[in-house]
Amino acid sequence: MSATIVPPLLGEDEDEPRVVLRNPASPVDRIYRLGARAAASVTLAVIVLIGVFLLSRSLPALRLAKWKFLTEAGWNPDSGVFGISAVLLGTVLIALVALAVALPVAIGASLFLTEYAPRRLQRVLTSMVDLLAAIPGLIYGLWGLFFLQPRLIHVSRWLTTHLAFLPFFKTSSQNYASTTFIAGVVVSLMVAPVCTSVMREVFAQAPLAEKEGALALGATRWGMVRTVVLPFGRGGMIGGAMLGLGRALGDTIAVSLIISPIFIRTGHILDGGGNSIASLIALRFSESSHTGISALMAAGLALFAVTLIVNAVATIIVDRSRSGSATEA
Repeated sequence: MSATIVPPLLGEDEDEPRVVLRNPASPVDRIYRLGARAAASVTLAVIVLIGVFLLSRSLPALRLAKWKFLTEAGWNPDSGVFGISAVLLGTVLIALVALAVALPVAIGASLFLTEYAPRRLQRVLTSMVDLLAAIPGLIYGLWGLFFLQPRLIHVSRWLTTHLAFLPFFKTSSQNYASTTFIAGVVVSLMVAPVCTSVMREVFAQAPLAEKEGALALGATRWGMVRTVVLPFGRGGMIGGAMLGLGRALGDTIAVSLIISPIFIRTGHILDGGGNSIASLIALRFSESSHTGISALMAAGLALFAVTLIVNAVATIIVDRSRSGSATEA
């Protein structure tokens, strides 16, 4: 370790020069730093190459459709009439339904695992949550198709009957089987374990001294959770939600099995039929012509851009509300 005397900064006492301690990097530190930089560079390069590939393959379709690609609802590339306005809206609606169902479950499960569950049960449940996060989407899709869909039809009918005064619960059809609502609920089954894993890790790092201090001052267990754990884990909750949103936006198989693909812009999640960009690509890729493939690549480029925007916004939000900032003295 070496020490270097540097001039004082503006406003500091000029009679007391600052002493900066420097620890020379060891060979292991240099190797680790180079490895981390190489990994980050490779990741960035892969993202750029994916964007360039999608853009190059989608240029013929974008030149053909021009700005109508963002406003057109129909999908018929061979006739030159196609756009993503309907499938993009369906993608967003499915993701929002999934988050609305998954987030309360994930937050409650994370708090139970970290604050309420006995230690032996906590280990078992944590392993089960991690296992659920690793199950392929096809399994969730099949379970949703054969088990959840017949039961959620009754829920959809009840929502239409009693909550039709809310615009998104209105419906003009009686086909409750293949709806955006059911697809979103099935996707939420995949999103919830991912969100729970992230939030649980953050909640478990809440300062023990502050938790014990809140309990010593007479707070209840819920009062301690509300004033210490939740403020500390705000960034983790946002990060888990954004990670779940990314998976919900890109889900393919589960949505393809549940929903009946249509190309109509509608905000009513209980109307029969719907679509998403990932499902559209999966269902149409094998039967599309050259123009159709280019159009699907353009749709993939739009989904890629939306995902990057969501991640960028999530990073900004997490940076402004880092875990623990609200609990610092």
